[in-house]
Amino acid sequence: MLIESFQNDKIKHVTKLLSDNRFRKKSNVFVVEGQQENERALKFDFEPVEFFICENIFKGNIPQGRIHYVSEKIYEKIAYRGSSEGIIGIYKTKESDLSSFKAKENSTIIIVESIEKPGNLGAILRSCEAFGIDALIITDVRADFYNPNVIRSSVGCLFGMKVFQAENKETLDFLSQNQFNIYTTIMDESSEDLYKRDFTNKSAILFGTEHSGLSEFWSGKGQNTLIPMTGSIDSLNLSNAVAITCYESLRQKKLK
Repeated sequence: MLIESFQNDKIKHVTKLLSDNRFRKKSNVFVVEGQQENERALKFDFEPVEFFICENIFKGNIPQGRIHYVSEKIYEKIAYRGSSEGIIGIYKTKESDLSSFKAKENSTIIIVESIEKPGNLGAILRSCEAFGIDALIITDVRADFYNPNVIRSSVGCLFGMKVFQAENKETLDFLSQNQFNIYTTIMDESSEDLYKRDFTNKSAILFGTEHSGLSEFWSGKGQNTLIPMTGSIDSLNLSNAVAITCYESLRQKKLK
């Protein structure tokens, strides 16, 4: 059956999931738009609840599961990106506990405190996945992992990454118990260039908020590290700083 009415209960439900974060979180589901993003969600064993597909737009293979076919007019209404690729999936969320992460001898972890912007979080996830970061930990969480903007800007990289939420104290205890070298991005006279740090052993690199950096909690907890710059500006966008650091970690491991 082709759904063509905005008053259809299924369309009202998915519209509410897209527009009401509280309702989505309470329902323990999230929304994935786009062919590549849905393929990655399925590849990494996220459990689908249902799919909304516009056959006039969608060019991929129809996934297994509960399928609702919708008209172009309905799809354009429920899709964040209008007519993009013709598929929206609803999936069950996953919860991951930090204690379940088993670090390797050369594991590199990125830790971001109090990140607020979904687009930045998505870009960070993309860099972490691209450059082989073993886990991403978000402390003092303010951005929702399953926000549609995070999934879109990460191009589905969220699904293949080990991502954890934890408090600062829990994170510090985890790093200490697992003997990680801790590198904090706090600028002071003790700071050394990123390229002088050794990321070939267990390493955790910490970044703070977009506007104020790391909180006082992390002061004195690690080795202060900075990205050398020659321009007149003294800071970078958070996601760019993380991307440079992720690449440097990979570069060092490739050379070893």
